[in-house]
Amino acid sequence: MERVTGRRQSRRGRARRAAVSLLGGTAVFASLLAPAAQDPVPAADSEPAFPAVNYAVAVDESASLAPEDMKAEKAAAARIALGDVSSSSHVTVFGFAAAENADQRAVDPVCPRTALDAAGRETIGRCVGKLRSRKESEGTGTDLPSAIRQGVHDLTDGSDASQPRVLFLLTDGKLDVKDSPKYGDPAHRQAEGERQLEQALKDAAAQNVQIWPLGFGPDPDKAQLDQIAAGGYQKGCVELPSATPKAHKVNGAKDVGPTLERIFAAAHCLRHEEGPSKRPPATLEIGISPLATVGSIVVDKGDPEVKISYIDPSGDKVPTSGTYKKSRFELAGGTGPVEALKIVDPLPGTWKVKAEAPEGHRSLPVAVSVLWQGELRGAITMDPPSPQAGEKVTVTMRLQTREGYEIKDPRDYEGLRVRSELTGEGFSPLALDLADGGKGTDPKASDGSFTGTVTIPKDADGALKVSATLTASGLSADTRSEGSTVAPGELPVTAALELPAADTHPGATVTGTLAVHNTTDTPHTLRLSVADLRSGLLTVKPAEITLKPGESGTREVQVEVAPADVFGDRLGDDGLNLAGTVTAVDTTDGDRTLVRAPLSVRVVPEPGIWERYWWAFVSAAVLIALAGAALVAWRQLRNRRKDPYGLMLQLVSEDGRILNEHPAGHGNSKHWYEFAVVEAHRSPRIERRPHGQYAVQRSREGGAVLRTKGAGRTALTTGGQVQLTDTLSLALGEDTRPGRNNRRRPTAAGATVGAGSSTGPGEGGNDSPFTSYL
Repeated sequence: MERVTGRRQSRRGRARRAAVSLLGGTAVFASLLAPAAQDPVPAADSEPAFPAVNYAVAVDESASLAPEDMKAEKAAAARIALGDVSSSSHVTVFGFAAAENADQRAVDPVCPRTALDAAGRETIGRCVGKLRSRKESEGTGTDLPSAIRQGVHDLTDGSDASQPRVLFLLTDGKLDVKDSPKYGDPAHRQAEGERQLEQALKDAAAQNVQIWPLGFGPDPDKAQLDQIAAGGYQKGCVELPSATPKAHKVNGAKDVGPTLERIFAAAHCLRHEEGPSKRPPATLEIGISPLATVGSIVVDKGDPEVKISYIDPSGDKVPTSGTYKKSRFELAGGTGPVEALKIVDPLPGTWKVKAEAPEGHRSLPVAVSVLWQGELRGAITMDPPSPQAGEKVTVTMRLQTREGYEIKDPRDYEGLRVRSELTGEGFSPLALDLADGGKGTDPKASDGSFTGTVTIPKDADGALKVSATLTASGLSADTRSEGSTVAPGELPVTAALELPAADTHPGATVTGTLAVHNTTDTPHTLRLSVADLRSGLLTVKPAEITLKPGESGTREVQVEVAPADVFGDRLGDDGLNLAGTVTAVDTTDGDRTLVRAPLSVRVVPEPGIWERYWWAFVSAAVLIALAGAALVAWRQLRNRRKDPYGLMLQLVSEDGRILNEHPAGHGNSKHWYEFAVVEAHRSPRIERRPHGQYAVQRSREGGAVLRTKGAGRTALTTGGQVQLTDTLSLALGEDTRPGRNNRRRPTAAGATVGAGSSTGPGEGGNDSPFTSYL
């Protein structure tokens, strides 16, 4: 039975693309997944091989298409012809219309059969330019039967029948042979043309030629195009609906690029993801799946002056040719308006495409997309591995990348089909329904593990085999199987493994237990190993366990994770999910499998200093902040203690009379309040004067300190006096600072006070620095 998974595809805005950028793609699509330079690359397995494809491109040159449609057809022919996965592929390009007299011909050969190696790509780019709209004297009808027959001939003549054959038919789909004498009497030519078209399609199907029609013009004949698509060979690269030929309408030149990329992906079983579009300068992001073994980032620059650079998911700028890390790169079309970077063994994750352009070349948007092909692998288990007749077993097929990593995003295996069956001696094959819906025996939905159950028939005797096949468009199919035998009534040795799923770091270990029971009177040796995973990533210890006669109990088992350098750049910030199978085989009993247990280990990078000691850093930061706050508070307190603001300065005569009172304001940056004594012999008073003869500030011991130019500093205590002149002294009155005593001290009895009076501290109420108190 089959199980189909799918996803809702997010639709992003599609960029408006200028027709000039389409014609610039003549050297690009040959790079899409065509092999790069053959430098050796360290990989998990041998380099992926991609089959060659033979295909032809037929371009309608009839009068029913306008000049702008012809221009779009030429652009499409160039991008189709240069978009294959293998340099061993071949392409033929020809134009067609109709032969309306003996001197005309229906087909115009443009590009003979050409291999898509580096030289062939250049040749195709030049010869596609020979396509043109027919003049009236050359025959302007639309002979679709002749075009299809020519395509079938080009695809089958001298080609390998085992290689796919694809014909792209670029036309408005309107059969017009009414002026072609070869179709007989004028009254019956159109009917004869339809009959020959039907026969040509049957011949195409018989020769395994797929036909993918692309409709051009304002009103292509959709019914005719659908008939043509359905009339050719229907089996594609995989037996999936997405790989079945369909007709597509091209909505003008701006739609050629996106439409062709989708069609090309479907026709050749590639995955296509359309990314964002922005005007330069800009950085665009596009994702590459961990399943991808080869891919191409296609950038429609719009303007050839736009310069593109590529940054991989680890943040490194990659070269556009040669080998970097484990990937190989090859750029095509770098000097044109469309370019593509082909990557073999790409680093999975989000890639950044940086577009820069000089002034005057930033009006057109830059669009990015990716085409890729990959490998989907599975690991199958049957529990118990040696069941008895009539016993129910659980079968699990887990999806992996080709290096054995688990697939975290279900979108990566969109459209997947899983076929599974149980075969064996003594019974007919049984179909299994494996599901990833999180119901029944499947513990979790959409986790890449497809699970189902089956009961071993009671008449089963001897060998058993459970198998499952994975099929998805853009992913090479994979079949996995597990062989076993029907167990006798009582097994000599039984074992059960408990190994929890774990999050760990490179070089760490995961510990579990193996429950064992030896019912015999002889020793049995069990061999433990990790299967279905790239060698060296996970290792089980001990590798062998010897059970004593009659032993029953548990043994400790450890799975050791490889060091970080083994994972390389694949071990990003998000880590890797490793999926393997721990096996235990009884070597004493003919290598009978006792255990095949799924193993899931999430490996994340070793935490850095911050992750390990964040609490210490936070504590230290808090202590530093508290110390800083204490220091600031101490300084503020010290400054407040020195600040003279609120001191009441009094001028006192020889006989002890208070002649003038002056409340001090805030001091300067060093907390000194500077002043002078004016009219000392007539009407003495204190006035604030920067750089004056005198200055005061508070003392930490109480009272104040008086600084006199040329005479140093003198303590001024509360109730005491300091001589300023022969007849005047300075004393402190009641402190007026807020929080102490805001009331003015009454003038002492018998004191003589001048006409001036104080209205506030500092500058005397009107903020003038020269306000005085008389």
